[in-house]
Amino acid sequence: MSKKTQANTDRWSIFKPLFKQIEVPARTILLEEGSISKTMFFIEKGCLRTWINNNGKDITTQFFFEGGGVSSIESFMTGKPSLYTIESIEPCVIQTITQKDFQDTLQNSPELKDNIIEHLYMRLLKNQQVFFSYLKNTPQQRYEQLLAEHPEIIQRIPQHYIASYLGITSVSLSRIRNRR
Repeated sequence: MSKKTQANTDRWSIFKPLFKQIEVPARTILLEEGSISKTMFFIEKGCLRTWINNNGKDITTQFFFEGGGVSSIESFMTGKPSLYTIESIEPCVIQTITQKDFQDTLQNSPELKDNIIEHLYMRLLKNQQVFFSYLKNTPQQRYEQLLAEHPEIIQRIPQHYIASYLGITSVSLSRIRNRR
């Protein structure tokens, strides 16, 4: 287990008594775009992705691996419909926690609340980096950055999801890979 994964696991350990473990096969929808999120997911084993539907075409927005927590945080915290779908890519073992249990624990633990705020800031910064990368980098540069910063994505994720995440077609991704 990497130090980052261990740190994520430690951060979420206070919720352990409140978790319910589920096992899901690959390609299982955990939250559908437009639904209200009432559950947070902590990945024990496997990989999840978030995606949006753009006129019938799914566009991958993020990937999450072991040690990571994911929810449609906007929906989870406000009760508004989720802007995206959460789906398993691989068979997964996931710990779930309800919105009520999560909120109750946050109210009773200022230290944990601070950790969650820090986690959300880091996610915001990461999303900002990805957004600006789409504005200023070529698909080749985005692929090279992904390869350098997140080799686990290249190793574990099917090519069509990577292409979608990079904002290109699978054919374009194949050409980029062949140039290397």
